Amino acid sequence: MTKLILAIDQGTTSTRCILFDHDSRLVASAQAEHRQIYPKPGWVEHDAMEIWLNTQSLIRQALDRADLKPGDIAAIGITNQRETVVIWEKSTGIPIHNAIVWQDTRTHELCRLLAEAGGINRLRDKTGLPIATYFSGPKLQWLLDHTPGARARASRGELLCGTVDTWLIWNLTGGVHVTDPSNASRTLLMNLAKLDWDDELLELMHIPRSLLPEIWSSSEVYGEATGLLTSVPVAGDLGDQQAALFGQTGFSEGDVKNTYGTGCFMLLNTGENCLPSRHGLLTTVAYQLGEQTPIYALEGSVAVTGSLVQWLRDNLGLIKSAPEVESLARTVADNGGVYIVPAFSGLFAPYWRSDARGVIVGLTRYANKGHLARATLEATAYQTREILDAMRADTQLPISRLRVDGGMVVNETLMQFQSDLLNVPVIRPTITETTALGAAYAAGLAVGFWPNTDALRRLWREDHRWEPSMTPDRRQALFAGWKKAVTRTFDWIDAESYPGAASS
Repeated sequence: MTKLILAIDQGTTSTRCILFDHDSRLVASAQAEHRQIYPKPGWVEHDAMEIWLNTQSLIRQALDRADLKPGDIAAIGITNQRETVVIWEKSTGIPIHNAIVWQDTRTHELCRLLAEAGGINRLRDKTGLPIATYFSGPKLQWLLDHTPGARARASRGELLCGTVDTWLIWNLTGGVHVTDPSNASRTLLMNLAKLDWDDELLELMHIPRSLLPEIWSSSEVYGEATGLLTSVPVAGDLGDQQAALFGQTGFSEGDVKNTYGTGCFMLLNTGENCLPSRHGLLTTVAYQLGEQTPIYALEGSVAVTGSLVQWLRDNLGLIKSAPEVESLARTVADNGGVYIVPAFSGLFAPYWRSDARGVIVGLTRYANKGHLARATLEATAYQTREILDAMRADTQLPISRLRVDGGMVVNETLMQFQSDLLNVPVIRPTITETTALGAAYAAGLAVGFWPNTDALRRLWREDHRWEPSMTPDRRQALFAGWKKAVTRTFDWIDAESYPGAASS
């Protein structure tokens, strides 16, 4: 039998294991959710051991469903929720604390202190990032400061840390401690120009270098798996959004994609140019293939998109399942003047306001649950529009189309509104599991499963295209209403009044 590539897609709410063939077709898959742990307001944690146990079970399920043996797997690629971090014992592999998730805001006060000397952009020249609770470095500092004995044990070399890709690679290989530049560039600890941990940044956040993994490329053999997949090369590693760009074959400067999942993430390939943003975007590593020059990207991150639909279901009870939001939204012709700005964990790009909190505005007696459902979907499109506008301003590139992927792209109402609001075609590929596909591509390139990126480009296929049909006046009026709504979220909290913001 022809060998396949196994992709492990470890996301915020679930883990998936997917098998792909040479034509990038999905052969078999398995998925399991893991617990979301909320110890305090604004705190979000995962049990890293639960994630690892789920991953092992899912690998077995995927192999069984395809009737495969471990020897039928050519390589393993990993993609992951990026800024989520875990610290574990080097000798036992047992985490010393739950993983702190990218959505977590407990480092609000740490970030405020870091920004006192020079503002939130003081580290941008080195990292491409603002100082924000989103990123991993302050989370590691918090873990070392607040887990009993952790800082002393780290200084003695007894502990290891990493984002979830590192955690999985370490467990899969029996102890290889690595990450890739796409994940390392999300920590506030890596120097973008050198692709290495920066000593000044490590000192600033009191993080010992010995705790951190080595930074290898996104596509090379890190080691061979042990256990169930003994001797199979682990050969690809990409943060989830960079993996989606890779899976969309966004290999050329100017290529742009948007992934609609728990959050919403748009990446624009800027080639070998590590371009600083003047409009609130992140400069990040898109990928690095072996010893080749790294490819960079601009990214706009939105914290709450698909999770807003979950909130409508779980917290308000307006729908019983996520797909029902579209049919409910279609019961009304428009949003009825209602806007929802879901700043549950503050606002990400292009605002970077950790003091913001969510609002519903424009309510009248006319508004009903259909308008709330429509406003829920439209919030995703408005936030995407703000990011695309920032990308155009930063690059002056004539972005003429948007490739999309993720769970929400099956929503026809959202995709049409997105095209209308952006005034460009929105294009969905045949395979919407582009995050997992990107990890598979990175691993496959490393072992010669696919010869080069040109071969991958030929595999991309269009499934559906939405064309804009909204009038310019209508587009401008709707977006002006959104911009006004966003201002109502500002200055809602401060460190003194918000219990989850404190570092203790």
